[in-house]
Amino acid sequence: MELLFVADPLESFKIYKDTTFAMMREAQRRGHHISACHPKDIVWERGGVVSASVRSITLTGDKLQWFTEDATGVRALKDFGGIVMRKDPPFDSEFFYATHLLEQAEREGAKVFNKPRALRDHPEKLAILEFPQFIGPTIVTRDAALVKRFHAEHKDIILKPLDGMGGTGIFRVKEDGLNLGSIIETLNKDGAETIMVQKFLPAISEGDKRVLVIGGKPVPFCLARIPQGGEVRGNLAAGGKGVAQPLTDSDRAIAEALGPILAARGLLLVGLDIIGDKLTEINVTSPTCFQEITDQMGFDVAAMFVDALEAAL
Repeated sequence: MELLFVADPLESFKIYKDTTFAMMREAQRRGHHISACHPKDIVWERGGVVSASVRSITLTGDKLQWFTEDATGVRALKDFGGIVMRKDPPFDSEFFYATHLLEQAEREGAKVFNKPRALRDHPEKLAILEFPQFIGPTIVTRDAALVKRFHAEHKDIILKPLDGMGGTGIFRVKEDGLNLGSIIETLNKDGAETIMVQKFLPAISEGDKRVLVIGGKPVPFCLARIPQGGEVRGNLAAGGKGVAQPLTDSDRAIAEALGPILAARGLLLVGLDIIGDKLTEINVTSPTCFQEITDQMGFDVAAMFVDALEAAL
């Protein structure tokens, strides 16, 4: 089978930890042919079908020159056995437009994972609102007065932009309310943009857990991203330490409750972020942590993913 990965430029991959690379490696090991393109390479013109300038590649096993380019050319997306959408966030206008082009490719016969419509329907921070039974106290607003009221009620809060990634733009405000007004103005652009505010969860000291759900089923191990130094953020991009560990009972309960629902919507791979026993985000664009879990626990996450991909195709 020929698989197309829609991803960031191959030259930017850090293959020692890159999840898309792990997917490619496992797919090639099973005899599948690998091609790749960037969203900007996708084109549609009336009278034709959605196509892209793609690179057919072979993984070499070398750490420096990790792939060879076998061929380049314009291909119809519907001609691939499967398409894996792995463009990293942010979910900006260009990502949004790419999902529409991929959805048109679906109408022409392509099979795309995660499903383009599902990507649009599940913004990673706001998707948790559908499952209030699993989340902590949360408010979504652009109203500064409501944020201040929320702070007065909960004393210790986290404020975050809705379009942030890797922990960028996250602030903690404790009971003294130091700089709360300024932080609100910075994040909500003086009332022009909506933000999310949540009660601070002390369990962050034990890690912000990434729980992977593949084909509706939880991976039995998660990666707890533990804040380091004076940081409140556990994100690996913000310096957090990744420690793989078995799922807790509450982790598994959340994953098993959400997994079948999200899988039925075309979300083959989901990354749930859980602090303590509270769900904080539902990641669908390009969930990561395959290699960290495999390296530390010996569980082959990429194999589970390719199993689910093959079954879906």
